[in-house]
Amino acid sequence: MSNQPKPYKLFIPGPIQVSEKTFRAMTAPMIGHRSPDFVELYKSVQPGLQALFETKDPVFISTSSAWGVMEGSVRNLTKKKVLNCMNGAFSDKWNDVSTRIGKPTGTLRFEWGQPVDPEAVRRELSTGEYDTITFIHNETSTGTMSPIAEIMAVVREFPEVISVVDAVSSFSAVRIPKDELGIDVLLTGSQKALALPPGLSLISVSQRAIERAKTVEGRGYYFDFLEFLKNHEKGMTPSTPAIPLIRALKSKLEDIEAEGIENRFARHKRLNTRVREWGAANGFELFPAPEFGSISLNCFKNTRNIDLPALNQRLKEAHGCVIDGGYGKLKGQTFRISNMGDETDETIDTLLAALDSVLKELNA
Repeated sequence: MSNQPKPYKLFIPGPIQVSEKTFRAMTAPMIGHRSPDFVELYKSVQPGLQALFETKDPVFISTSSAWGVMEGSVRNLTKKKVLNCMNGAFSDKWNDVSTRIGKPTGTLRFEWGQPVDPEAVRRELSTGEYDTITFIHNETSTGTMSPIAEIMAVVREFPEVISVVDAVSSFSAVRIPKDELGIDVLLTGSQKALALPPGLSLISVSQRAIERAKTVEGRGYYFDFLEFLKNHEKGMTPSTPAIPLIRALKSKLEDIEAEGIENRFARHKRLNTRVREWGAANGFELFPAPEFGSISLNCFKNTRNIDLPALNQRLKEAHGCVIDGGYGKLKGQTFRISNMGDETDETIDTLLAALDSVLKELNA
């Protein structure tokens, strides 16, 4: 008799559902990470990654969560002071991380659910105190998407400031033209819209950022940009990577190419709108202003005071799926529904029908 738990489908903001095709890609025989076979594998994913990042810069692969390269970016780039733009749990944490590694930090705080304001960025950078800025494009905890083009237009006014952008829950769901926007460091994780298992982070680093890193002491080793670049040029990673996950990444890039990137963006937008419409029809308000709402997930206010743990338990037992019951200080006050990755019109409609059924039961 199997002791495996009963499977259920994830509609949380990450990790998200992983396809059987992706899992199968991970089961190929092991290869050496310093072998010609690995060099071939590593080089094979670069064109697809550069196309998704819309960059001519290299895309480094790190066996870590995105937090590894987020911390690493601050270590590599900050000599004077880092400005952390904070508007949710994860951007708040980035400031905590910067402080813990001993970097001088400044904070630009916004209420949870509010986007990063470009004019506020301009005012803060105008002080001349900073040489690095961090912000999260899509603050997953609140489902809030900040206006990245407008923010980067401001940052470009300050050529001494290196930009680090977290696109963990927006990458491959919406267009983020790294080079066009002038982003120095753009990073993401494997477990969000890429629909891979957790364990990889991807980071594209500009030549400007590499030159800055050369002048910064105490970069460490594991996330040192110069070590990444030296090994990247040989088709390798600095340390032993999670080879099965890179095979999964290659498989996913093939899926994205087959669908077409514009079709992928349009699908995420369509499914996101479908969930928003369901929320409105059921009396749930979006937590952020609609124009700043995420495209890869929806964060709704729990305006009907639903017992979210009970709802999720019933969803799991009766329908084999789960959503998120709110993050951090918003737990119970909001709930989040992901539409990212491999979701389709059919899977989203099935989820929404299940939610309707459970809501009816709970209100009976």
